[in-house]
Amino acid sequence: MRLVIDTNTLISGTLWQGPPAHLIQALEARRARLVISEALLAEFAAVVARPHLAARLAQRDVTPATVVRALAREAELIPSPTLPRPAELRDPKDVIVLAAAVAGTADAIVTGDQDLLVMKRFRGIPILSVREALEALRIAVE
Repeated sequence: MRLVIDTNTLISGTLWQGPPAHLIQALEARRARLVISEALLAEFAAVVARPHLAARLAQRDVTPATVVRALAREAELIPSPTLPRPAELRDPKDVIVLAAAVAGTADAIVTGDQDLLVMKRFRGIPILSVREALEALRIAVE
């Protein structure tokens, strides 16, 4: 299953425990494939380098650069596509997620963002919560 995962979910899964971490583990175990655009990777790099995450990174004995490199190694990196903002998209910043999913021929978009989740689908691509994605991958979460 080819997944585009939004930045907040990737950050959560990389730095904390819980369902997003199970999703990251599924990617590492090759149960799913992360598809990420250059724009999404750049956004991830900017967010993971924010000062308020420094303590968490230090606890995990990683740096922003090592986390970004690890993610890039695991992912299928695609060029950043352009996509006009769909009328139904509430937050224009989320267009990079939709564009990556279309360009990367994703099977699903995974997010915790209500602005995306309310859409349910985009151009035939389901928009799933982390728990829904884990269910689709048949991964049980407590």
